[in-house]
Amino acid sequence: MQRLMLTAVAAALVAGCQTIDPYTGEEKTASATKGAAIGAGAGALLGILTGDDSKERRKRALIGAGVGALAGGAVGNYMDQQEAELRRQLEGTGVGVTRVGDEIVLNMPGNITFETDSSDLKPQFFGVLDSVALVALKFDKTVVEVTGHTDSTGSAAYNQTLSEQRAATVATYLNNRGIDRQRILAFGRGLTQPIADNTTAQGRALNRRVEIRLSPITG
Repeated sequence: MQRLMLTAVAAALVAGCQTIDPYTGEEKTASATKGAAIGAGAGALLGILTGDDSKERRKRALIGAGVGALAGGAVGNYMDQQEAELRRQLEGTGVGVTRVGDEIVLNMPGNITFETDSSDLKPQFFGVLDSVALVALKFDKTVVEVTGHTDSTGSAAYNQTLSEQRAATVATYLNNRGIDRQRILAFGRGLTQPIADNTTAQGRALNRRVEIRLSPITG
């Protein structure tokens, strides 16, 4: 069932499967602002559309609104070009770039995105999101899906809310950098989708992350 949740976001803006290891810069096979500030004073609202088919519904809505859809062999070529541009823009930032079929996943570890127990972006992360926005503006036939994740520290309810707030903060930032709001989906998954062992400090650090998934708009 579709449900619409509005999350208050603190936002003030002044102006095969290959991955790149974010620390070594080496390609390996994957197993599975300037001029901007975001603080607690603002109250921007971002709609979070949930449900298993929400991304496909958003794509259909965009096509209905006149956004051109990709078809056939053009899809792979389009995403190849977008992937290459993202790898170039994000090299050395600590962000992992993973290709999964015709989708691109950007894995943004918590240590470079948010302070502990906060949905306020770290200032040093603005440039990373600026780079993502630059590429997403150029390749506008993609849906931008932002998903927040947490470790298992604290209650499930608290972590769910925090993950939603973090996803909405990133989504709002991208929207304010020029990405059409209709192209953006934001989800919070809380502690439900760990990628590492939550019993270790290193594992918890890996689980505290934001992922951005870029999916082609196809007819």
